[in-house]
Amino acid sequence: MKKWICLIVIAMMLLTLPACGQKEGSGELVIYSNSLTDGRGEWVEEKAKEAGFTVTAVQVGGGDLANRLIAEKNNPVADIVFGLNTMGFESLKNENVLLEYVPEWAGEVEEGMNDKDGYYHSLVKQAILLIYSQDVYSEATGPQDWTDLWENPAFHGQYFLFSSLSGGTTRAVISGILVRYLDENGELGVSEEGWEAVKQLYDNGYIAKEGEEFYALLAEGTTPMGQMWSSGLAAREEQYGVKSYYAKPAVGVPYVVEQIGIIDGSSNIDEAKKFLDWFGSAEVQGKWAEEFYSLPANKEALSFAPEYIRAIDESLTVQDIDWGFVGAHIEKWAEKIELEIMR
Repeated sequence: MKKWICLIVIAMMLLTLPACGQKEGSGELVIYSNSLTDGRGEWVEEKAKEAGFTVTAVQVGGGDLANRLIAEKNNPVADIVFGLNTMGFESLKNENVLLEYVPEWAGEVEEGMNDKDGYYHSLVKQAILLIYSQDVYSEATGPQDWTDLWENPAFHGQYFLFSSLSGGTTRAVISGILVRYLDENGELGVSEEGWEAVKQLYDNGYIAKEGEEFYALLAEGTTPMGQMWSSGLAAREEQYGVKSYYAKPAVGVPYVVEQIGIIDGSSNIDEAKKFLDWFGSAEVQGKWAEEFYSLPANKEALSFAPEYIRAIDESLTVQDIDWGFVGAHIEKWAEKIELEIMR
């Protein structure tokens, strides 16, 4: 009897081996990203397939993406992550979520953008803009800086605010405001004046209701101003048939850099490395820039960026922000705003 039981157990183990082996060597890549809107996710899957990769691209909101990857780090689902900005990738690096790997194109990226330890590398630069409808305002009558929104009564109730601070763009906006009021003796490193400024921002703005889309409200004139990332501007102007100006604050605008990295614990590490070598190359990032009006970090791809987005970049000053400091404080800042200021 014992012999027969042993034979049955061995047979069952042998039957499961092909399935396990197939999963491990499948070569299928799962990509998490907060940068798959406006057709980007479909583009990645289609172009990757043409290049010989099998890819599933999963859109996850910027504020949730790092938390999800950290929660899954002991049993990772994703093989690759891209789109998060530097402070998001710093969180992943500090939590040992990322695998060290330097792709072939790393040396083509503008100096100082890649992780010095090789855990993540730069794809796209994004200017975080305060935009306003040309149908309602001229460049002279529109807001010149975020501070105008709450300091000028004419703008009260006219600007759109998201009801959550989970998005990467919203967090960059808040960071760009709060870093003007840093105080080592203040709450969470910010002075009372800084927290009052954020309170005034939310007290005098229009906080979105569930399902409301900013550009739809901008186009109809309900909230003719609000936040936008630079490479998303052209697609929305085309979609909604409205043109926008953007503020050019003397202090500059926040610039975030979208990064890419491999998840430590991926069962497809070799394939993931090949994907990074392909996706971040000047050729592919040049095509990405042409298609989605992005500003590539890869210097060899910059010439492919449309003149429209290069003109925006050339017209702006980069705000001086210590993203390391921001990264260490943003979660607490967001928590305070959502629990104490927005309620």
